[in-house]
Order: sequence, then structure tokens, then C-alpha cells
Amino acid sequence: MSQSVYEDAGGRDAFLRLAHAWHARCLADPVVSHAFSHGFHPQHSERLAAYWAEALGGPPEYSASMGDESRVLRIHAGNGEHGEMDELAEACFALALDDAGLPEDPRLRSTLQAYFHWATGKMAAYPRSADDVPGGLSVARWTWDGPVTGARSSGR
Repeated sequence: MSQSVYEDAGGRDAFLRLAHAWHARCLADPVVSHAFSHGFHPQHSERLAAYWAEALGGPPEYSASMGDESRVLRIHAGNGEHGEMDELAEACFALALDDAGLPEDPRLRSTLQAYFHWATGKMAAYPRSADDVPGGLSVARWTWDGPVTGARSSGR
């Protein structure tokens, strides 16, 4: 049986490096930086790393202490359509894989980029209002085979 995407990427430290690298690239991009123009949590990169790690097969650190998928979706909801920004954020992610020193394994890289593309679509799914996001959603999971469908959390 293959390791999880989380393990093959390098675990917690790798996701922390990736989150820092992606955030730095986003802040440097004139279009993507707009998403952060109204401020962000002081531990944004740490929280993002925990979220990505959990989604990709790591420990449930995000959902155990920071929130659930509904919370994440509400943070990103109500910002209208932003396709160009999303595409540029995906480009930042692809470059951040190198910046963070993640393994150069093509299967891992393509899986991470497919996950990020899918997750970006999920984050843009509620352009009108955070009130449109259903409650009690579990952190969305992704494996080597793609998204895992299913369960709702017990709520937060």
C-alpha cells in the first residue's frame, strides 16, 4: 500500500514550508495579493499547512483545533467571481512547490497541483455570501486517486 500524499510530500514540515512559500508568492503577485489586502490571520501559513496536511492524509490537526470545511469555505465566500486570481494562485502554488523544496516526483507534483486546482474551485463555490455555505462539513480529503466523497463533521 502506498503512503499518503502527505507522507510522500514530506509531512508537516514540508506543508509548512509550502504554505509559507505559497503565501509569499501570493503577496508578491499584484493580482493575487488582493485576496489578502484586508488582512489575514497572524498564523495564516501555519493554519493553511495544517488544513492542507489534513486534506492530503495527515493528522486532523486543523479540524481538531481550528475549524471544519464549512469554516474554511465561509472565509473564502462572498467575494464574487475571481477566475483570473484563482488561475494566478494556482501558478503561485506550482512555483511554491520548488520554493519549498518538495520532492520532484512527477506523480506527487501532479497530484498536489490537481488537489490545489480542485480546492481552488471549492473555495470559489460560494461567490455571493458566506450564508450560502452549509454547516457541519468535514475537511475535504484528497488521495492519490482524487477527492474522497462523503462524511459530514459532528459540527463545530
